[in-house]
Amino acid sequence: QVQLVESGGGLVQPGGSLRLSCAASRSSLSISVMGWYRQAPGTQRELVASITSGGSTNYVDSVKGRFTISRVIANNTVYLQMNSLKPDDTAVYYCNARIRVVGEWGDYWGQGTQVTVSS
Repeated sequence: QVQLVESGGGLVQPGGSLRLSCAASRSSLSISVMGWYRQAPGTQRELVASITSGGSTNYVDSVKGRFTISRVIANNTVYLQMNSLKPDDTAVYYCNARIRVVGEWGDYWGQGTQVTVSS
């Protein structure tokens, strides 16, 4: 069984920064795309940023220029550096990865980490 373990959420003032981390619980995995989603109360989960194994990135318009996704393939870890945070960024952030396990590709999710932007 593969798990994604997240860390780095918390409370921050508007304009502040946070860095989220997500690591797969096993090594030597085949992982294609890794990404971060978020869900605020009363809203649908949305893709915030994603990164392929080749390093291509994609961001939702509302975070472009403020958030940076990066990945260390050797240890199956993905990061989300969040700068210039706004109250609208408040949500539970979920790590996602497409992983091949026993020959089959599947989508795996972390448990979620709360990010609260408030003064």
